Amino acid sequence: MTQTAVPTTQLPAPGIWDLDPTHSHVEFVVRHVMSKVRGRFKDFAGTITVGDTPTGSRSDAVIQTASVDTHHADRDAHLRSDDFFSAEQYPTITFRSTRVEPGEGNEFRLVGDLTIRDVTREVTLDAEYHGTAANDSVFGERTGFSAATEVNREDFGLTWNKALDTGGLVLGNKVRLELEIEAIRRQES
Repeated sequence: MTQTAVPTTQLPAPGIWDLDPTHSHVEFVVRHVMSKVRGRFKDFAGTITVGDTPTGSRSDAVIQTASVDTHHADRDAHLRSDDFFSAEQYPTITFRSTRVEPGEGNEFRLVGDLTIRDVTREVTLDAEYHGTAANDSVFGERTGFSAATEVNREDFGLTWNKALDTGGLVLGNKVRLELEIEAIRRQES
């Protein structure tokens, strides 16, 4: 007899949860010549609205492109330039989920629209819920998630590259996005 896996995704209690930027990370990894460069965005905000079921939940986030940080000032200035994010013309990157696909245990897939430089593409993040810490007077009620996906930067108009004398290109097209999110339950007024 064959058994079919039943989605059993767990989520925090229904309500609105605000991202805590002090305890969250929005990072990326991309190949550069023969190694990989890791960067992050330091300025972002968002909400997670948990419904009565996983499929009734959603997430929205806004990232400030000028906050890109790779620990190298010249590279960060280049990333803010028109060659990449064009931070003055396109000051934000946005994500708006369109659906949650339940998985097993604490895993799920978060599908949504990612917009960079006014180009919107559907992306799917593999996500995991890490649990909820009880409400207390100092930290409030908190929850945590991890999520990751891979995108092709050229799909969003980030096409700058340079040929190497030895063959190949300076930058890879695949960019891995990695999120570590801690959110605080919004108190009802």
